[in-house]
Amino acid sequence: MSVMPHAQSAFTDNPLLADWTAAYGLPPFAAVTPDRFRPAFNEALRRHRAEIDAIAANPAQPTFDNTIAALERSGQALDRVVNLFFVLAGADTNEAIEAVEREISPLLARHSNGIYLNRPLYARLADLYKRQRALGLNAEQARVLERYHSRFVRAGAALDPQAQERLAAINERLASLGTQFGQNVLADEKAFVLLLEEGDLAGLPDFARDAARQAAEERGHTGQYAITLSRSSCETFLQFSARRDLREKVFQAWVKRGENGGATDNRALIAEMVALRAERSKLLGFDSFADYRLADQMAKTPAAARKLLDEVWVRARAKAAAERDALQALIAQEGGNFQLAPHDWRYYAEKRRKAEFDLDEAEIKPYLQLDNMIVAAFETARRLFGLTFTPVDVPLYHSDARAYEVKDANGRHVGLFIGDYFARASKHSGAWMTSLRDQEKLREVTPVILNICNFSKPAPGEPALLSFDDARTLFHEFGHALHGLLSNVTYPLLAGTAVASDFVELPSQLYEHWLEVPEILEKYARHYRTGAPMPKALLDKVLATRTFNQGFATVEYTACALVDLDLHGLPDADRLDVDEFERRDLARIAMPAEIVMRHRLPHFQHLFSGGGYAAAYYSYMWSEVLDADAFAAFEETGDPFNAATAQRLRDYIYSAGNLRDPADAYKAFRGRLPSVEPLLKKRGLAGALA
Repeated sequence: MSVMPHAQSAFTDNPLLADWTAAYGLPPFAAVTPDRFRPAFNEALRRHRAEIDAIAANPAQPTFDNTIAALERSGQALDRVVNLFFVLAGADTNEAIEAVEREISPLLARHSNGIYLNRPLYARLADLYKRQRALGLNAEQARVLERYHSRFVRAGAALDPQAQERLAAINERLASLGTQFGQNVLADEKAFVLLLEEGDLAGLPDFARDAARQAAEERGHTGQYAITLSRSSCETFLQFSARRDLREKVFQAWVKRGENGGATDNRALIAEMVALRAERSKLLGFDSFADYRLADQMAKTPAAARKLLDEVWVRARAKAAAERDALQALIAQEGGNFQLAPHDWRYYAEKRRKAEFDLDEAEIKPYLQLDNMIVAAFETARRLFGLTFTPVDVPLYHSDARAYEVKDANGRHVGLFIGDYFARASKHSGAWMTSLRDQEKLREVTPVILNICNFSKPAPGEPALLSFDDARTLFHEFGHALHGLLSNVTYPLLAGTAVASDFVELPSQLYEHWLEVPEILEKYARHYRTGAPMPKALLDKVLATRTFNQGFATVEYTACALVDLDLHGLPDADRLDVDEFERRDLARIAMPAEIVMRHRLPHFQHLFSGGGYAAAYYSYMWSEVLDADAFAAFEETGDPFNAATAQRLRDYIYSAGNLRDPADAYKAFRGRLPSVEPLLKKRGLAGALA
């Protein structure tokens, strides 16, 4: 395709659009400034539109190569700009980037509409789909064709023009609302800092004090201590602070993100988004957004997802009730005359763990150095899949980020892994995996995969120490990273994590199991001062407490998944009162008063900032059924690194992308579909019934 001279100049003058010649094909980060993005988006969108128009207008009879493969080869410049922009928008944002994000989100939605609602293009796809048996396609090509046809139909390609016009308007509005939602949450998180003096630190262990001192230093408050709303900071404070009044203040700030009134209040945005999703689903022939969303997932129906959640819920609530009673008794033993409140739970659970198991987090954390846990995750990948991770010195977007070249057992380059582990004001909260480049063999592309986390940053010269939950998060996100790094498919549409949302958590949640394999902890859980390994007695205690407080953790999560399904199961939501809905739905499921949803609706970014898990937050539990059963396959061999099992895992799960239907992929690995029993055993819920 020819390029007009002025467009060619735009490409060469803008570093975002010129060839990226840095090591490993990385962007020229030093030359990337926010003002470069809008012109880069404009030009990349123009080029992609021209490519799509050429495919749709091709006078030749549709073939796989001139239609499907052509679609797969198109949009390369746009992919690069989009991937880089959203890495920065999530991990190192600022007001200028946020302004571009607000502008570009509806434009990207409009561009997507222009593709999926392109009638001549859909006609070519539909023709190929009808003739697929006569096309001589291999299995991967047939899967790509099927996925494209499904995507177009689910996007409204077969609707009449009037319905398509309304659908396009809904999609653009939802994109804008989702961007605003996420920026509002980040604004509330940045706005809260609890500054403390030495006398306010009762109960906090040294590592928590050090992290709070460092957080204050970074904010210009030398000599003080700061608690922020990064999860590592606030949860640690809730776990250890003896100051009940301060625990309540931090907890309320945490749970009220997005509902503080004013410009950052998300409740009106939620009501509009839910109503628009319901309307869109009806246009596409579904009773509700939940019905629409799950029709293309492994669960297939909201009823199937709810059946699993209900089975877990009744057991989790019963176990949480027993945990609550034990904590209330502990309060009474200490002479307290108050009822256990949500901001008390973590504090008294930690006391109970210490009393019942002679174990507290402060005893564990010195053995969980971030650097060691990173190496432990790498070593697990080496033993399972033959991968090696070698640090490389390359320019990145932030000094906290670090890069590693990934090679296979034969020394061949697999990809680049970037880890960005510390919380900062320019980073959205949470932890996630993303990519600058996805694997594909169509153009022989190797992946560049990132893990973004929010662990507390240590003082200069001190090691970063993780809680056990932090270490589990690191392994979880690295499991996602491996799903991207090990991808071995031809077509971009099927690469890496581009699978059903209730299947995508299988590689990540499964990988968490290896953190608890004794030989991994014995080797890498070493005291940050002495280098001594975690004593066996302490290691045994850690492993013995795996199901401790799991009633609380399961209730905290499952309530979110149930509320999500109920909210997106509404046939319409034109008069939705978000506060009232949340209260009413929690009352319906008999949510314990002492526990709050892990993500309340006003800050539930999984559902409303991008919407990737809308009507699908159940996916974590669905995938946990898979991961518990999958790890049992290793346990049945007596070797957590069994080579034959690891090879099947690689072939059918980690490297296979979306080559197969999820159920078929799991059966190819395990020989059968999973049972729920390993999940109940893993969470200590097998015998827990009300």
